[in-house]
Amino acid sequence: MEVTPKHTQAVSGWAAMEPSGEVVPFAFKRRENGVDDVTIKVHYCGMCHTDLHFINNDWGITMYPLVPGHEITGVVTRVGANVSGFRPGDRVGVGPMKQHGMLLGEPGRRLGVVGLGGLGHVAVKFGKAFGLKVTVISTSPAKEREARESLKADDFVLSTDERQMHAMARSLDYVIDTVSAQHSLGPILELLKVNGKLVLVAAPDKPVELPSFPLIFGKRTVSGSMTGGMKETQEMMDLCGEHGITADIELVSTDGINDALARLARNDVRYRFVVDVAGTGSRL
Repeated sequence: MEVTPKHTQAVSGWAAMEPSGEVVPFAFKRRENGVDDVTIKVHYCGMCHTDLHFINNDWGITMYPLVPGHEITGVVTRVGANVSGFRPGDRVGVGPMKQHGMLLGEPGRRLGVVGLGGLGHVAVKFGKAFGLKVTVISTSPAKEREARESLKADDFVLSTDERQMHAMARSLDYVIDTVSAQHSLGPILELLKVNGKLVLVAAPDKPVELPSFPLIFGKRTVSGSMTGGMKETQEMMDLCGEHGITADIELVSTDGINDALARLARNDVRYRFVVDVAGTGSRL
């Protein structure tokens, strides 16, 4: 891949300058568009818990200043000589999507979704599109109505209720864990049938607890998924178009970014904040 040393493209963003949990307007420059590159004018940007972890340096790897944001859509403005399939004016999206390939299962099988947030609510929609029986597992009883009525989940389990968890034991074929906070995987594993599969798609800032007995006695497996390649992503987008799958969002202006970050830290969002980068009054 060609690396262009000249950084001539002026860019505006919002950056974290320190682990304060807030971002400020920030101007910087990117390199020129190379022969293998596509330049995109960003119109919208999603806000993810991963952004919070990086802003706050929860993983100890952040380098400041940091411009967060990895879920973007926009319009192509330039393409390199070696690029095919894109041209200026195309509407495009860039970002890791964690549901594709994860929910490939036989219709009628049972899927559990742990956490009903930005990832979780989309996982429920994908599960229903694949014809799976979907159970939402949450610590919040207030989310049961949303899960059943808005997202059409087949069942709901309050993970803090031992009686409900026991009643659901060994009933699920797959579980997708979307929770970004520290928690034990033991009670979740107990929900899986023999040979059931648990997939982690979130990134807590502290290690999760993984007891061995639920694994070895149930022949269960635990794996992780970060993102997929172009082929899987295109298949996912085609499925979204076929079934009308969209994310439920709250649109925020650039002036509301820090308020949205604070709410995101409190899990006070239904279900994903999206920054209107190109909107009227934008400071970018």
